[in-house]
Amino acid sequence: MTPVTSDLVVTAAVRLDGVIPDGDAVVWGEGRASDGGRVQLVRRTPEGVTNDLLPAGSNVRTAVHEYGGGAWWVHDGVVFTVDWADQRLRRVVDGEVTLLTPEPAVPRGDRYADGHVAPDGTWLVCVREHHPSAGAPATEVVNEVVRLSAVAESEPEVLVSGPDFVAAPRLSRDGRQLAWLSWDHPSMPWDDVVLTVRALDSGEETVVAGGPGESVSEPAWHDDGSLTFISDRTGWWNLYRYADGVVRPLVELEAEIGEPGWQLGGSRYAVLDGATEHADRGSLVFARSSDGFDALVVRSPDGELTELDTGFSAIRSVRADGDGVVCIAGSPTAEPGVHRVSLAGEVTTLRPPRDLGLDPATISVPEPMTFRSVGPDGAARDAHALYYPPSGSVSGAPPLLVVIHGGPTGSATPVLAVGLQYWTSHGFGVVDVNYGGSTGYGRAYREQLKGAWGIVDVADCLAAARALAASGRVDADRLAIRGGSAGGFTVLASLARPDTPFAAGADHFGVADLEALARDTHKFESRYLDGLVGPYPEARDVYVERSPLTHVDQFSTPLIVLQGDEDAIVPPNQSEMIVSALRDKGVPVAYLLFAGEQHGFRAAENIKRALDSELAFYARLFDLSVDVPPVEIENL
Repeated sequence: MTPVTSDLVVTAAVRLDGVIPDGDAVVWGEGRASDGGRVQLVRRTPEGVTNDLLPAGSNVRTAVHEYGGGAWWVHDGVVFTVDWADQRLRRVVDGEVTLLTPEPAVPRGDRYADGHVAPDGTWLVCVREHHPSAGAPATEVVNEVVRLSAVAESEPEVLVSGPDFVAAPRLSRDGRQLAWLSWDHPSMPWDDVVLTVRALDSGEETVVAGGPGESVSEPAWHDDGSLTFISDRTGWWNLYRYADGVVRPLVELEAEIGEPGWQLGGSRYAVLDGATEHADRGSLVFARSSDGFDALVVRSPDGELTELDTGFSAIRSVRADGDGVVCIAGSPTAEPGVHRVSLAGEVTTLRPPRDLGLDPATISVPEPMTFRSVGPDGAARDAHALYYPPSGSVSGAPPLLVVIHGGPTGSATPVLAVGLQYWTSHGFGVVDVNYGGSTGYGRAYREQLKGAWGIVDVADCLAAARALAASGRVDADRLAIRGGSAGGFTVLASLARPDTPFAAGADHFGVADLEALARDTHKFESRYLDGLVGPYPEARDVYVERSPLTHVDQFSTPLIVLQGDEDAIVPPNQSEMIVSALRDKGVPVAYLLFAGEQHGFRAAENIKRALDSELAFYARLFDLSVDVPPVEIENL
């Protein structure tokens, strides 16, 4: 019997949601599947004692941009949080909770995120997203930087308004200057972002970096008043410093330090101005991605780079902690945990990953894979993926599961994911495709998807499957494809064609009708498709042609569809349209709608049911022997 069951996937499963040092203590967030996916904050004392900081039933999560991020921060023992239920900002000290923002006129109409507290602790700045009415159209939603009291309820004062989006408001160490990021439709935060600094006493503003063709992120102040940030002005997200009116490079590598800004509050590097050893003052520690794998690197004050031998392959939430950093990190054989890393590379684990009880021999480790594909013009080009060979027993060539990450501006992550090992331990080979448009390979690779969503991603997924089948590593007659959100669109687009090599597909809350998505989606992504497909409605013909729903007549591959009924990003009608069309055409289809779930499943029972149902679906089609409940498949 396979050691990786759906029960193992969800039992004590925790999704780590950031880590921030707080004096000698460390605070992190835990999204607990056993508690419906609610995010609780945990503090670890220097003695190693951990305790929950918030009352039972709390859920630290912001709805800004719908994807959230930056829902909590810490300053001198005070924790600031946004609760999912009402989106109001709170101050928490020793278990005592104080509301800081007024009750909005519309429930959840004012949403807060990504805050920073002034040095004296009396006031703070953060992002506010204002929805003037329930279900307000994207054009009426307003994003601003606001200032408010950090000790009592107050009416927020607007500091920055006008841009379509703002992010990362950061106060200088003396509290006299404010830096922030902004961008406007149709750009996304990985396209064209401006970094601005304002002197709060005079109001004088300076544009530091950014603009057309430059993505800027993560501004951070130093003790000396200089400002560090990430920019891709050379084609790679690298580090720069602004001082005395001049921007100078700090790190220039053909590797990615930045990451796509789907969520607020991310941190891929730390400024060590407060290091205990004087020689280390001014050091930086950053995570860099190369060929799909992360590593931690130290930049000394004289510019020397030292890569640390930590064994981590996926790293996020890097924060300064004395003469080192804390971070969330994992490897191909270990789930993410909370770790402290010294400048010498010594690792102390503060929050270990789950003890899964797995024999290391049963864990499938990813192999980087580069293969030939084609672009929209038919020219040959390289594409990338991570291949996981099956670890479970298999007779002959195994079935293949092609996995498509979301975004589509995202990436495959080479870290132990029990949900992926579920498939390899059941005898599947799995290829996690970093198709053109993915991050981690520079701006030029990321922009291969511009105007070509549904073309380049599909070509790369088909090419990865065919390359593995041609090599004999997988069974060419048992190829399946799965993806969620944008990945779900690629699944449907890969199946709605007469030459598809796939014998089965799984669509998790994917897009079936691009035109409906362009009309109905939320503000953050309401113009995203301008770059991926074309401006709407001017390019309406392209939207119709590119939509899988348009090509149902070419769809013959059995499909399972899984959808949350509260999804505001890809609404349920997207799934229902494709399911209805396949029913009418007589194509085998299974449809599961999960009550109370949004964009991605968080509750343990729903994660378990989704996995087992999808496996049962493939088992029925591929004649596999599995010990999971059957799933109803119409038209079969």
